Amino acid sequence: MKRIIEFLTLLEANNNREWFNDNKNLYLEAKEVFTGYMEGLIEGISRFDDSVCGLKAKDCIYRIHRDTRFSNDKTPYKTHFGGFIVARGKQSGLAGYYVHIEPTENGMLGCSMLASGLIMPQPAELRSIREEILDYGDEIMDIVDKSDGFKFSLGNSLKRTPAGFPRDTKVDFLLRLRDHFIDKRLSNRDILGKNFLQKSIEAFRTTKPYIDHLNRAVLYAREEMR
Repeated sequence: MKRIIEFLTLLEANNNREWFNDNKNLYLEAKEVFTGYMEGLIEGISRFDDSVCGLKAKDCIYRIHRDTRFSNDKTPYKTHFGGFIVARGKQSGLAGYYVHIEPTENGMLGCSMLASGLIMPQPAELRSIREEILDYGDEIMDIVDKSDGFKFSLGNSLKRTPAGFPRDTKVDFLLRLRDHFIDKRLSNRDILGKNFLQKSIEAFRTTKPYIDHLNRAVLYAREEMR
């Protein structure tokens, strides 16, 4: 993982096409390491979540090139590596397991992390997730409390309880969420430490019941929309 950290640190300081083209060998070396990590992660996760069996690393890894068409930031490259391991692939809209390697504080998230869940569910799916929270809120919170250091991400949240749901309950903060995922922040020392792959697999294993709740709600909503 050292090559990844070194390359992304250099890229953050030299985010332009000329430097990238001149140092493409560094990118390819770092990408190869990340691809190997993702292959190991898919294999490890598939042992406890068979819905991801058969996925290939190349289908889970996001491109390093940024889409700058609608952004004021015209830097051409992401300064992180990201990959999303999820049943039926990245575009399925299901909850899955996300890895984000970002060695500096100046990037998209400001740190590396592991995350489990989904973002931007469709309105009917989001309502179904909220209904799941109403029915199983205590169980969901207990799952996260017992996970390997994961916490609810509360950044994208409504100011008020959504219409049609009870107010002032102990799960109110979950009902107000628009994205539903939990994350575990990582330091460079974590990433460069021994057995990082195996530790990632074991950490994600503790989030599988959370993933199951989310995907049950999403698939129920899709059945209802047929």
